Amino acid sequence: MVFITRRERFNAAHKLFREDWTQEQNTAIFGKCANPNWHGHNYELFVTVKGEINPATGFVVDLKDLRDIINKEVIDKIDHSNINLDVDFMKGKLASTEVLAVEIWNQLLPHIEKDGVKLHGIKLYETENNFVEYFG
Repeated sequence: MVFITRRERFNAAHKLFREDWTQEQNTAIFGKCANPNWHGHNYELFVTVKGEINPATGFVVDLKDLRDIINKEVIDKIDHSNINLDVDFMKGKLASTEVLAVEIWNQLLPHIEKDGVKLHGIKLYETENNFVEYFG
């Protein structure tokens, strides 16, 4: 079994808040991340797939194909957007990095798993100090 990872980057704004809470409650739980005027991050997304090496190509997966899937299903929808307002797969969900990583997984899974290739993990850096890993 071989693991291979593709990195992509995107910029997006969000805020952490619950509609059913007051601004004071949101601020108490989420701090500055509940700022009513939003805030943004320069995210780094790492998508790791696994499988056996195809003897004809020497690849587990063609990285151009993986790049195209990630861009179509995630980056094109989220880059330079407001995660809370603009991203279809985040509608009605809390825009935490944890939830975002799970939803990115859900977007990619049906498009990656074929020909013996399996989605292994998502690593999403929100800042250089904070990241989430999700393995399905």
